[in-house]
Amino acid sequence: MAKQIKEKVGTGRRKTAVSSVRLRPGSGKINVNDRPFEEYFPLEVQRSSILAPLSMVEKEKDYDLVIRVSGGGKEGQAIATRLGLSRALVQENESYLREFKSVGYMTRDPRKRERKKYGRAGARKSFQYSKR
Repeated sequence: MAKQIKEKVGTGRRKTAVSSVRLRPGSGKINVNDRPFEEYFPLEVQRSSILAPLSMVEKEKDYDLVIRVSGGGKEGQAIATRLGLSRALVQENESYLREFKSVGYMTRDPRKRERKKYGRAGARKSFQYSKR
């Protein structure tokens, strides 16, 4: 029989980005869409934003992360991944919930892109007015 891997899964969303984070006991290895973490998120700001929940509870080297992201841009994906990681950590240990909520890591940003309306150039922008 195959060895069972004890893992927690958290899902995060932001605008149109969806992220699934698998939290496994390990040595701190992170894969994003089968690519290294530093290659997928090249900006240090995004990497530190994603790993903020782990560093807050001082468990950076205790877990391996397997992340699947799709949709949106890199920034939306980063924030969706942070939410997914926070949810997975709360599944692992319920006592993290209060401190994550106080910092805002457990809140899903509800803002979405407004749809384009007919007779307009965009959602609110109108076509250029021509007097003559």
